[in-house]
Amino acid sequence: MAETNSITEAQNQKTMKLDAMSTREILQMMNEEDKTVPEAVNDEIISIEKAAQAAIHSFEKGGRLIYIGAGSSGRLGILDAAECPPTFGTHPEQVMGLIAGGEAALTEAVEGAEDDPEEARAELKHMHLDEKDTVIALAASGRTPYCIGGLEYSRQTGASTAAISCNKNARISDYADIPIEIEVGPEVLTGSTRLKAGTAQKLALNMISTSAMIGIGKIYQNLMVDVQPSNEKLRKRVKDIVSLATHIDAESSAAYLEKAGQDPKIAIIMIELQCTYNEAKARLEQTNGWVRAAVKLEDKEGDAHE
Repeated sequence: MAETNSITEAQNQKTMKLDAMSTREILQMMNEEDKTVPEAVNDEIISIEKAAQAAIHSFEKGGRLIYIGAGSSGRLGILDAAECPPTFGTHPEQVMGLIAGGEAALTEAVEGAEDDPEEARAELKHMHLDEKDTVIALAASGRTPYCIGGLEYSRQTGASTAAISCNKNARISDYADIPIEIEVGPEVLTGSTRLKAGTAQKLALNMISTSAMIGIGKIYQNLMVDVQPSNEKLRKRVKDIVSLATHIDAESSAAYLEKAGQDPKIAIIMIELQCTYNEAKARLEQTNGWVRAAVKLEDKEGDAHE
């Protein structure tokens, strides 16, 4: 696919007098422009679905979801990866993010890092990337060499690949199994792709990681039943989750969680089926962690109720 001029670098004709606007006018203009982003994301739903399904397949095989990017795009990938363990109880290595320039690039610009395709290759090689993994490259411009190098290496290993850009006919799309091109148009501030392009990428990442986690049984109803109660806020959240799922009070939830080893999935199954910890655990293992399936599972050995 031939690369076209980058619309993410074009001047927005609606904001040519941005420096003459009042603060209120600037904010209203930004809000109006931001309203167009979800529509652009919706245009790529089919491709986003394919990326989510690739991640699900990777997780089912014991593989990982790995984001790679530079600058704002790289930071968004790392943010999404960092939010998965507290939200879904994932292992820190199940969803990971790499950024051009390494850890220092999280808080400051590392000049020239995004132009080095070898850095991404070396990092992915060090991670022992293989065919079980899914790699998603993020580049608003769609032409970042760091991302291209990472995608090239990923394909060589047999890993599934996707690329999220904000230009049509983006160069990185040529290197990905699943191209996602969310064209949001020129930014309010010319070339500042942390704005609409960044919002578009964040929305896509939210959709991919959340739907992938739902796809491997991390959710029951619309509740985060794999959340780990690692602090006071999360301990309260876990009690609330069990209460909401089973319609019992907080005190009863706490009691069942104590019996369940603070595992909300086990607690919910124990409550719904009035079964023992061992029976609930067995059902959960039989259904690969899916609470809904465990609750509905027919007990072939007779009544599981106490």
